[in-house]
Amino acid sequence: MAEGTTFSGPADPRFFTRAGPFDAAALAETAGAELVLPKAGTLPAEGFVGIAPLQAAGPRDVSFLDNRRYAPLLEQTKAGLVIVAPAFADKVPAGCAALVTGTPYLAWSRVARLFHPRVPARAGVHPSACIDPTASIDSTAEIGPFVVVGAKAEIGPGCIIGSHAVVGDGVQLAQDCRIGSHVTLSHAVLGERVIILPGSRIGQDGFGFAVGPQGFETVPQLGRVVLENDVEIGANSTIDRGSVNDTVIGAGSRLDNLVQIGHNARLGRCCIVVSQAGISGSTVLEDYVTIAAQAGLIGHIRIGAKARIGAQCGVMSDIEGGADVIGSPAMPFREFFRNVAVLRKLAKKASGSTKTGSDKG
Repeated sequence: MAEGTTFSGPADPRFFTRAGPFDAAALAETAGAELVLPKAGTLPAEGFVGIAPLQAAGPRDVSFLDNRRYAPLLEQTKAGLVIVAPAFADKVPAGCAALVTGTPYLAWSRVARLFHPRVPARAGVHPSACIDPTASIDSTAEIGPFVVVGAKAEIGPGCIIGSHAVVGDGVQLAQDCRIGSHVTLSHAVLGERVIILPGSRIGQDGFGFAVGPQGFETVPQLGRVVLENDVEIGANSTIDRGSVNDTVIGAGSRLDNLVQIGHNARLGRCCIVVSQAGISGSTVLEDYVTIAAQAGLIGHIRIGAKARIGAQCGVMSDIEGGADVIGSPAMPFREFFRNVAVLRKLAKKASGSTKTGSDKG
């Protein structure tokens, strides 16, 4: 790219790696989709070079449609290959091939990762890093500028530790973990392929104190944080270590930016916690629970598997598995909206009575 030019498409090469080109058969195999050849024309002999949105894609780009509101864009697209659900297969332009699948967004994710694979670790320790002599760092790990690695810490194969991160004494990272810049890890054990985005604080003291005759007395926090395989933690999130038991984030779970997890909390497999939500100490989330933005959960409660907690929800008691709740205090969706409807009717009635009274006056 010439100096001073601006890249206008997706995946600016200044920031993202690029692989390819790939032929349609390879893309179909990666996506787990059925390849439907174009009704007119042929596939590009040189293969496809990248991904792009429907309105910007060219003949050697791959695009996708997963939302029917964008169907008009599909009919006008210049993309050479489009990932679509079966319901939209007949809307694909004649000159465009299709990858037809019941899960187009998942297929799109796989194709995007094929074109833009994750950058591997660049093995080595930056000269400015401060490494305790008793720490164990695999020779394939990448340790960035001004990183601090404490005594007896262990960093596994293929890990990347971003600049100014702190890996505290005794912390363990299994292989292929990605730790962002300015992350602090203490009293923590990480499984494989854990990703922690910049600014997060993992393993600090939990919020525990007793009330004595002279005021508050801090209770020692003697547990750990355990992040199981494939957990991802968003930027500036915080996870307190346990007081006696461990704080555990189950395999495959995803925490958004600005999430707070209290001490002794236990999240099951593949839970989702969205931005600005807070989970108090000793609360248990079973597998596949979703917590929406700005929800708050008090301590010592249990949320059943596959329950969904709505945005700004205040959860003050156990929630059974599979339930959908919203409001504060939390209640089932239907009950909440029924209450809202009743309140609106009462408000209108009260407003009408006030106007009638003033007219009479």
